[in-house]
Amino acid sequence: MNMPQPHIILASSSPYRKELLSRILENFEAISPDIDETPFPDEEPIELVARLAQQKALAIAVSHPEALVIGSDQVCVLNNQILGKPGTMDKAIEQLKACSGQTVTFYTSLCVTNANETAQNTTVVATKVRFRQLSDKEIISYLEKEQPFDCAGSFKCEGLGIVLFEAIESKDPTALIGLPLIALATKLRELGVQLI
Repeated sequence: MNMPQPHIILASSSPYRKELLSRILENFEAISPDIDETPFPDEEPIELVARLAQQKALAIAVSHPEALVIGSDQVCVLNNQILGKPGTMDKAIEQLKACSGQTVTFYTSLCVTNANETAQNTTVVATKVRFRQLSDKEIISYLEKEQPFDCAGSFKCEGLGIVLFEAIESKDPTALIGLPLIALATKLRELGVQLI
């Protein structure tokens, strides 16, 4: 006999994370957590994403104590500098010019919790993206076609952005899009959630 599935909430307003989670779960709710995402002074990128995933999950878990809550965050790092979401064409051009010929590391965090868990089990998956040398014309053409202004690093690897790269190194290809599904599926199975 199948156990009843817990109420699962994705603590995110990201359409990318919502689409990813729908690949492995039919029934879940997405709620945007209202947290301050400002980095602490001298906080390392890997510490920042782990903390933010926890804070997002806990912000929702407090008001939904019966639910399993999934929090996630991602930062894009080039030469020890965090690249945020560009927001504008000019900023996106600047980011892709900086990334051209470079290796950029994406840290994607995952926290699955409920209001009763005292220890927060957080995973961070690193993905290295090696950009090829990009011409100004290619950068502008790409940005005009895909307009990835809400994506850290100014590209969508699940779309046309894949043509910007020489290689991607990761244990989990979905981590780069915003939610590490291999790690998430493992954690959900440990918590008794039936996925298949």
